[in-house]
Amino acid sequence: MSTSKMEYLPDSNARYKDVDYWNERYRTEESFEWFGDFTKFEHLLKQHVGTEENILMLGCGNSALSYDMYQAGYSSITNVDYSSVCVESMAERHKDCAQLSWLCMDARRLAFSDGVFDVVLEKGTLDAMLVEETDPWKISENAARLLHQVLLEVSRVLKPGGRFISVTFAQPHFRKRLYARAEYDWSIKHYHYGSSFHYFLYVLTKGEGLSPEDAALERRLLEEAEAPPTDVRFQEADSEDFLNNIGL
Repeated sequence: MSTSKMEYLPDSNARYKDVDYWNERYRTEESFEWFGDFTKFEHLLKQHVGTEENILMLGCGNSALSYDMYQAGYSSITNVDYSSVCVESMAERHKDCAQLSWLCMDARRLAFSDGVFDVVLEKGTLDAMLVEETDPWKISENAARLLHQVLLEVSRVLKPGGRFISVTFAQPHFRKRLYARAEYDWSIKHYHYGSSFHYFLYVLTKGEGLSPEDAALERRLLEEAEAPPTDVRFQEADSEDFLNNIGL
């Protein structure tokens, strides 16, 4: 790991959920890419996102993704992040790109009307919200509540037929447990990219509804929620740097 990466490592993975940590980091860090840059999954994105569509970048951070997409012809990208330092810095950096807008916003309370975006795109944002989780099969009530709030908002701002694009290292047997809910009113498809280590790109299409398989998964999860709890731990939350080890 390079020195430039090391200097931004938090003393605890829990700090990845702390806006003060990100504000401080964004004051000096120019850019960082989780799960590789745009070129690594551009071939997948082109299949599901049109260049003229209205796109919301959820938790944009200081990633170059929006600018790279703009350079590739995507003409309308609204970027939101809960770090005011990040938003101000990125707005200044890209002030000559009229098609890119930057807003400070909480993903749990998006300040947009219903059904205004063709695409909502996130890359690593949801993973950062789950850094304290120790059991990938059963996340904590707090994390589940947080993710539910965010996913409800994502579904709300999507147009009928709109797509939620989620880029993550989370494998389908873990991530589909979070996405397979009828109230989100979307179907779930997934793809992978990368060679030595696979990353995943999920495409959730508003209005299509869950497949029979995913609907069955939701029913099973509801049944599991009513079963007696078990105490199985799969990883220690701070045993490794959660996000800095997953760049391509």
